[in-house]
Amino acid sequence: MKIHKLLPKIHIHPIVFAFLLISVVTGMFVEMLIILSIVLIHEFGHYAAATYFRWRIRKVMLWIFGGVMETDEHGNRPLYEDIVVTLAGPFQHLLIYGFVFIISFFSIIPASIIDLILLYNTTILLFNLLPIYPLDGGKLLFFLLSARLPYQRAYYNILLISMVLCSLIAIIQIVFYPFTLSALLIMIFLFIENHAAWKKRYYVFLRFLINRYKGNGTLKLMRPITVPYQDSLMDVFSRFRRDYKHPIYIEVQDDKRLFIDEFDCLRCYFHEKQYDKSVGEIAKYIAT
Repeated sequence: MKIHKLLPKIHIHPIVFAFLLISVVTGMFVEMLIILSIVLIHEFGHYAAATYFRWRIRKVMLWIFGGVMETDEHGNRPLYEDIVVTLAGPFQHLLIYGFVFIISFFSIIPASIIDLILLYNTTILLFNLLPIYPLDGGKLLFFLLSARLPYQRAYYNILLISMVLCSLIAIIQIVFYPFTLSALLIMIFLFIENHAAWKKRYYVFLRFLINRYKGNGTLKLMRPITVPYQDSLMDVFSRFRRDYKHPIYIEVQDDKRLFIDEFDCLRCYFHEKQYDKSVGEIAKYIAT
């Protein structure tokens, strides 16, 4: 296999160029170069793990103190794969510590540069573990929520939590700590990213459902759900969880229940476009 096919498509977020300009003006270009190198190594960790699991990877977007690997997997891969891919990024920082520990014995790099690498490696590691989406800590919190809540609720909750935390950290920074433009800009940037994701939350959920309808992913666990007769298909979908296939039981009069498979619900929504019918009506329609 050709080497270039093993490498991701790397895109640089415009905010990085703003920080590069600031670093040149303030004489911090070497520090910025170290930061971007650590971020790139971090993202290659995610990329290597995703490639191992044969994820469909679109590109890697780099921004200051972190990056985002964009894929065509939308909550339909097993949860453990998401966790491994996410943890593969922070794991690279441990390798960097080991590398620096080894080269420090040979005096290949000046001690001042070694100290900078250690400082920024620790800073970026701790920063990425903050429970703010799409940082690694935020993703891990999202996966924890996904294991306990329906996918839609988990996704909505992590975006709200992230925006609240960004706001709190920015306020605490301004009120209680010396003002630093870079740190404040990062919190503003993360808030804007989460706010943009919030406005697109419905389409993210639709991608989750479409991938499920197309059979992208394996569902080995079963979790029946019971819904009222009058619920819409979207009401039913809002109860779907990751890693689970849902036999759907519909409550009707006289303690009777109808049954419908989740695939039939998805097919009626996406293929037959029966948006205006209740799940009970669709179950009767399929039964006849």
